[in-house]
Amino acid sequence: MIEFTGSITGNQIVTIPLDVQTFYFLRNSTSGAYTVQFKYTSGSGSSFTFSATNKGDALVFASADDGTNPKILTIDTGLTEVVQDTSPQLGGNLDTNSQNILIDDAHFIADESGNEQIIFQTTASAVNEVEITNAATGNAPIIGSSGETNVDLNLTPKGIGRVTLGAGKIEQLAEKATISATAATGTINYDVVTQAVLYYTSAATGNFTVNIRGDGSNTLNNIMDTGESITVAFLVTCTGSAYYNNAVTIDGSSVTPEWQGGTAPSGGNANSIDVYTYTIFKTGNAAFTALAAQTQFA
Repeated sequence: MIEFTGSITGNQIVTIPLDVQTFYFLRNSTSGAYTVQFKYTSGSGSSFTFSATNKGDALVFASADDGTNPKILTIDTGLTEVVQDTSPQLGGNLDTNSQNILIDDAHFIADESGNEQIIFQTTASAVNEVEITNAATGNAPIIGSSGETNVDLNLTPKGIGRVTLGAGKIEQLAEKATISATAATGTINYDVVTQAVLYYTSAATGNFTVNIRGDGSNTLNNIMDTGESITVAFLVTCTGSAYYNNAVTIDGSSVTPEWQGGTAPSGGNANSIDVYTYTIFKTGNAAFTALAAQTQFA
């Protein structure tokens, strides 16, 4: 190995004897914006030259040949420590040799343009993780949870985005329900982003309007696309007074639902839980068709 050092004030030439034939590891540690050329003392063969800005390493082979036409053959000019190489490239597949790849928190795997494709977020002392398993012919690959005995798998969109599933089957489904010791009365904002079922366990104290919306920051119109529908349920507790849902609004605007049986309810059911279901179809921008039903459970 030969290391070139010092402060140079002009282009430099380093020569080796004609009778030398071997590999050289060269390192240019000079300071100064000048070239450093490595060559035989004579002959018309090629040389290797560090450019004025190349302060790196190189592997070359000095071929004495027949003594009259010696050559300096460049083997590799990309020799560097991985931590110093800001754009390393593989010449073949990366085999981890039964080892792991460690990625820092909030860092990512990118596409060939440098755009993030998968960002990894870490949790201190994590014990649960995601497994991806490929499959043989006729079988489906698996994205699953591993770790403890029973582990959920959460698919969480950002903001008001939603998880889209292609054609498939659902083997088990649990809907988000909010149970609140609240008495139905006045205008009740039903936030579909928060739950699919809302249950008021305290006895209603008056007739009520149900306003169906996304949530306090998002309208239903914003979170739904034209041609989509959503179904939610509102459970209202009634005791001696049979209060009921006498008006429905969507994003604060009045709508007239099509009620099951053809007639809107004119009262609730005493000493019961009345379940109101609403299926909302978005037919255009801020345009909706609503189907509603009232069912008594006692």
